[in-house]
Amino acid sequence: MIVVKRFSVWIALAGIVFTAWILLGTNGKEPMPTPISEPPRSPYDQTVAASGIIEAVNENVRIAPPVAGLITKIFVAVGDKIKKQAPLFQLDDRDLRAQLVTREAAIPPLHAQMEEQQYRIGDLDTQWQRLKAVHDQRAVSEDDLKRTWYALEMAKRTLQRLEATVKQATAQRDEIAILLDRLTVRAPRDGTILQVNVRAGEYATLGSNEPLLLLGDTEQLQVRADVDEVNAPLVAPHAPGVASLKSMAGTTIPLTFVRIEPYVIPKKSLTGDNTERVDTRVLQIIYRFDRPPFPVYAGQQVDVFIERRAAATDRPRLSSVAPAEKPQ
Repeated sequence: MIVVKRFSVWIALAGIVFTAWILLGTNGKEPMPTPISEPPRSPYDQTVAASGIIEAVNENVRIAPPVAGLITKIFVAVGDKIKKQAPLFQLDDRDLRAQLVTREAAIPPLHAQMEEQQYRIGDLDTQWQRLKAVHDQRAVSEDDLKRTWYALEMAKRTLQRLEATVKQATAQRDEIAILLDRLTVRAPRDGTILQVNVRAGEYATLGSNEPLLLLGDTEQLQVRADVDEVNAPLVAPHAPGVASLKSMAGTTIPLTFVRIEPYVIPKKSLTGDNTERVDTRVLQIIYRFDRPPFPVYAGQQVDVFIERRAAATDRPRLSSVAPAEKPQ
């Protein structure tokens, strides 16, 4: 019994020691892992940090269909360089082509009726002139003159109605031709195809959040920097800046100031930081840059550092001295 009791005591002591060791190991702080790359650093003494995104110069164009319809053909692929008015994709146009054939077929008979009516007018005008040239009232009665004149006037009015009908039919044909040409979606300007989000056989709808095609001029790129509205007063126009890619923190890209968007908007591109507020409003500043020796692409996020021209303490402060009393 004594041996069993001593063994139980040792087991209890071992459990206490094991529990203490587990608790000490749990409370211990693990060393911070070494970052894969060094964080970007600003080259300026005083700076305003911002997050930016690379985009095509003059911004990207989100190509949408003029009407909802079935896509029958795609003329471009990602990376193609295209000129203005180059065809991008084709919508189903069989219905309009059938209407165009019908409209075109209705015009030739109207032209034939116009020619026939012109010949009739010529004959009646000749009869009218001959009857007028006869001065003997016994040879030509007054009723014959009136009937010939009335027939001539009615023929002229019929010709006018035919001309109006021809104009209307031609306008209807041209309208169908314009609607038919609109179903071939063309490039609004020169650029490069950045995205193709549709295939032949798919149905294009209006108001889609995802553009069918994305067009941009990637020969020249720019950076759209989002500056927090709190720091917006610290950014002066034409202030220089640099950008750094997320994977190349030690390499900076010099930026050239283009413009400041004069409207503060809600922030759209979030960094993923847990402390970041989603209700942040930002001032957007556009910078242009020359292509660096390493590849950069539209849509890449960059860290932007803008030189801060004046510190907050340098701004004039309102005087707290009470105004002098007016003399009685």
